[in-house]
Amino acid sequence: MTNEADTPKARGFFKRLRAKLNQGPSWLTADLSELLPGRKIDAEILDELETRLITADVGAEATGRILEELRKRVARKELNDVDALLEALHDAMFDILKPVETPLAIDPNIKPYVILVVGINGAGKTTTIGKLAHRLIADGHSVMLAAGDTFRAAAREQLQVWAERNKVPIIASQGGAEPAAVIFDGLQAARARNIDVLIADTAGRLHTQTHLMDELKKVRRVLARLDPGAPHEVLLVLDGTIGQNAVAQAEEFNKGLGVTGLVITKLDGTAKGGVVLAIAQKLKIPIRFVGVGEDTQDFGVFNASEFVSALLKSGPGGANA
Repeated sequence: MTNEADTPKARGFFKRLRAKLNQGPSWLTADLSELLPGRKIDAEILDELETRLITADVGAEATGRILEELRKRVARKELNDVDALLEALHDAMFDILKPVETPLAIDPNIKPYVILVVGINGAGKTTTIGKLAHRLIADGHSVMLAAGDTFRAAAREQLQVWAERNKVPIIASQGGAEPAAVIFDGLQAARARNIDVLIADTAGRLHTQTHLMDELKKVRRVLARLDPGAPHEVLLVLDGTIGQNAVAQAEEFNKGLGVTGLVITKLDGTAKGGVVLAIAQKLKIPIRFVGVGEDTQDFGVFNASEFVSALLKSGPGGANA
């Protein structure tokens, strides 16, 4: 099996990631070379780094872990210049992200493989579904969509556009229908047509809306009547621009549903990307994909080393390497 990171598609995405993740100087490494000439790596420099990490949404836990490692290396006199500091920073961040670098694997023995996509309004669920369908088709899977967001007519129409674009069937109903019933119908239809993967959309909801979270649990229970293992993946889509709120959302969705994978979107433009470290440190949930734009090519499998290099714009594989 080909290593995803070695494919032309993956290399193209890494290039886009580096170009879009931090437009302009990296928020972590900008001006460090000006701060450091002629100076040893000391407490003041580490305090400056700590401030940058916290203000970039890396979060208290992940920041504390990174700084602890850097301080140990300073004490061992291993960090003598800016290059050594950046390499150590790269290593510390990579150590946090590597355990959650787990690509989505479609089990060929499960048919249809059911992916339930959840998240709050505006996180990019429908777009993620369209891009994921595109990727799965390119990988040779047959795909069907289920329009489980029955409250928002625009969501159903958006999903139909993606279904047409990807030339895949879609199960939808009139507005106000029971979401669990629509997704159940989707599973039955996918079975009847021998479809490999069913991707089910759900209504966007705040993690604090208990009745809507209960509705998602109902979807799980209804699907389990037809297939006790379904859904086989609960994919939570998080907006990367909302900082620590994304961590709180992930915690609540995980508590309520047992999230099995994450997609972190909108990491281009103003997003700093630090929240990915906060999520990885706090929740340890596999990060399946990241998104850095609207195009299908702006959606790629999460790779820890490439992501850290894109954050730092230096280090192994980075833009300055």
